[in-house]
Amino acid sequence: MEEVLQQLANLQYIDSRIDELKQLRGDLPEEILDIETDINRFEAKIERLENEKTDLKVEKDNLELEIKDAQNKMDKYEEQQMSVRNNREYDALTKEIESQKQIIENAESRREEIDKRLDEIDPEIEKYQEQLEKTQKLHDEKQANLKEVKKDTQKEEDMLEEKRAEVEKNIDDRYLRSYNRLRNGLSNGLAVVPMEKGAALGMALPPQTQVEVRHKNKIIIDENSGRIVVHPSFFENAKEQLSL
Repeated sequence: MEEVLQQLANLQYIDSRIDELKQLRGDLPEEILDIETDINRFEAKIERLENEKTDLKVEKDNLELEIKDAQNKMDKYEEQQMSVRNNREYDALTKEIESQKQIIENAESRREEIDKRLDEIDPEIEKYQEQLEKTQKLHDEKQANLKEVKKDTQKEEDMLEEKRAEVEKNIDDRYLRSYNRLRNGLSNGLAVVPMEKGAALGMALPPQTQVEVRHKNKIIIDENSGRIVVHPSFFENAKEQLSL
């Protein structure tokens, strides 16, 4: 069990250092994700407007053909009216002419709506395009800042990840799952803490718990914080063994 406690302390020691390195990046990773969300939103709006513009132009072309076809039919019916033989035929042609006039009127009304909307779309696209370009520029700046920060820490972080993988191999899956579950549920990521002057993270431990921690023969859970409490020598050993 002492070896299990040592490996858990090793893992916590490594993870704490990884956390320190990540903190050097500040809020940059989250800021970049937010900016990328904005970029995707602007791109989606521009694409939607471009598609709307294309669809409206196609519809307008079809309306032009519809108007032309209706006008040709009107001309034909009006010409036929000149040679009808009775009022019934004349009235029938008049009805057809009125029908085509209505088609033209409806098509022209819709065409006006389309023209109005087309006049609105380009300024909207231009507005979102400007916002997109500004956001992309900000994204590039933030990425450059993050790259600069990571340049100073990436080598150490990669080394730590390798050591972490090695330590994980030496820990039973049950304990590893418990450690990861505990660590992920804590804001500061401290799943394993050393007992210092009879306390864990400043909270006094019961005398019996202190004795059990000193025996180093089982996993002790602090009833106040839910963390694993170990003898400080495990963290001293971790510092020596891992040379961080």
